[in-house]
Amino acid sequence: MLLENVTRIVAGIAIFALGATLAVAQAPVRPPYGTAISLEAARKVGDAAMAEAKKKGWNVTVAIVDNHGMLIWYQMQDDTQTSAAQLAIEKARTAATLRRPSKELEDIVAAGRVSVMGLGLAIEGGLPILVGGKVIGAVGVSGMAAPQDGEIARAGLEALK
Repeated sequence: MLLENVTRIVAGIAIFALGATLAVAQAPVRPPYGTAISLEAARKVGDAAMAEAKKKGWNVTVAIVDNHGMLIWYQMQDDTQTSAAQLAIEKARTAATLRRPSKELEDIVAAGRVSVMGLGLAIEGGLPILVGGKVIGAVGVSGMAAPQDGEIARAGLEALK
C-alpha cells in the first residue's frame, strides 16, 4: 500500500515536471532590450508612417515610444477620431514593454485567454522597433481599422531598413 502511494506521488511529480518543462520549452524567446531609440530615428519612423497614411488618405495618430514605453514622438492628423490619440500610445507601449506586436496579444485574447488583457492593449497596430536584434522602442498607430493601423506601423518600420 505504501509502495503504491509513493509510486503515484512520484508519477504525479514526473508528469508535473514534464508539463512544466514542455511549457517552458514552448515559450517564445523575446528579443532583449537595446539602447533606447533616438529622437532622430523616432522621427524617421513616425514621418514614414505618416507619409504612408497620407498617401492612402487615412487619418491616424502615430506614437513612437522608447524601449521602456516612454513617449518620444507623436503626431495626430486633423480629423482623426479622438480615441486614437491615446490608443496609439498604448499600442506602442504594449509592443515595447512586451517586446512583441500588439497583434500577438490580440490573437491570444481571441483564442480565449482573456486573462492577458491587463498586460497591454490587445489590438493590432503596435510594433516593436528592432535594431541589431534588440528592442529600442515601438511604434503605435490608431485611427483606422486595426489591420490598416498595422499596415501604417509596418510602413514606419521600413524607414529604418
